Amino acid sequence: MRLRDLAYVLYERRLEGSLDPQQIPRHVGVILDGNRRWARASGALSHDGHRAGAKRIEDFLGWCEEVGVEVVTLWLLSTDNLNRPQGELEPLLRIIEGAVQELAADGRWQVNPVGALDLLPDSTACVLKDAAEATAGNAGLLVNVAVGYGGRREIADAVRSLLQDHASRGTPIDELAQVLDVEHIAEHLYTKGQPDPDLVIRTSGEQRLSGFLLWQSAHSEFYFCEAYWPAFRKVDFLRALRAYAARHRRYGN
Repeated sequence: MRLRDLAYVLYERRLEGSLDPQQIPRHVGVILDGNRRWARASGALSHDGHRAGAKRIEDFLGWCEEVGVEVVTLWLLSTDNLNRPQGELEPLLRIIEGAVQELAADGRWQVNPVGALDLLPDSTACVLKDAAEATAGNAGLLVNVAVGYGGRREIADAVRSLLQDHASRGTPIDELAQVLDVEHIAEHLYTKGQPDPDLVIRTSGEQRLSGFLLWQSAHSEFYFCEAYWPAFRKVDFLRALRAYAARHRRYGN
C-alpha cells in the first residue's frame, strides 16, 4: 500500500472512531449532483458520468448502514429533468432503471419510490413499482428513490390527495378549512410516516436545495460538499456526519 493510501485509510478510521453513535442522523437526504461535470473533467461522455454516479450509490448505502442511518432519500431525477431532450433523457432513464433494479436485487434494503410516477414513462414507473413490491418485506435500510421528483409538485400532490380524501368522506370545504393544519398535509406527502431528514447532503459544490424535500427539510441541517457525486468518498461522508454532530439543532428556535 502506498504511503498516501495508508494515510487516507488511517484518517478515515480516525474520523469514524470519533463519531458519537448518539449523534448519527436517522434520515439522510442526498442530492446526487455533478455527474456530468465529473464526466467532462474526466474526458468522458455525460452518460458515463451518470453510470459512475449510479455505481457510487451502493457504496453510499453501505456506509449509511455501517453507522446506523435508518432512512436515505436519493434524488435521482427531478421533474425539471424530464424536460431534457429525449436523446439525453432516454439513456439517463435506462441508467436509473438499472440502478434501481440492482438495489432491489441486492436484497438488503427496502426500496421506496417517491415522486410523480404518472409523469414518468411506463417502463420507468414499472421498474420503480416492481422494486418497491419486491423489497417491501426487507428489514434493512429504507431507501427512498426520488425519480420524477419536485418539492413543489409533492406539496401540490399532497394537498390534492388531502382534498380528494375528505371529498370522498363528504367533508364540506368550509369545515375542512377550519381544522386543516400542517400534520394533515404531512400525512399525504410521498414520505408520509417517515422521519424528516436530519441531514441533507449536496455534492458538486452547489449550495442550494433546488426544491429537494421542501416541506420535510424545514429543520434539516445542510452539508455542501465540493466533490462531484461519482468521486464522493467515504471520508467525505464521515466529514458530513462530523459536521452534523457538531451543530446545535434549534428546530426553528
